[in-house]
Amino acid sequence: MNTAVKYVVRFPVDDRELSALHAAAFEGEPEVQPWAERLERWALTWVGAFSNDQLVGFVQVCWDGGAHAFVLDTAVHPDHGRQGIGRQLVLTAAEEARKAGCEWLHVDYEPHLKAFYEDACGFRPTDAGLLKLR
Repeated sequence: MNTAVKYVVRFPVDDRELSALHAAAFEGEPEVQPWAERLERWALTWVGAFSNDQLVGFVQVCWDGGAHAFVLDTAVHPDHGRQGIGRQLVLTAAEEARKAGCEWLHVDYEPHLKAFYEDACGFRPTDAGLLKLR
């Protein structure tokens, strides 16, 4: 774990800052999204990684209010990649879900992220289905 990085659970979200991080991490166009409102309404928890008070990583966990929680939006700024930040974000989020009483933590990922989620974070592959709605 990178000791120069501070991990903060349920930090006060700045929509512009998180939107910029998300755009950088996913190589998209920066468009401000209503992150704070969404997280307060739908997320069990979220975790930010901060370096010198700058948001450099993020993950959220949504849930069904019971046994199942879902990892979404794992993002690390490209300038801070390959330092264990993503792994620590997911492990911190998993611990928060466990403390909330969740029994299962789900994640969907693209093939190029298999080593990250399975080897680094400890997820195991399962059969799953996906229905495209739009």
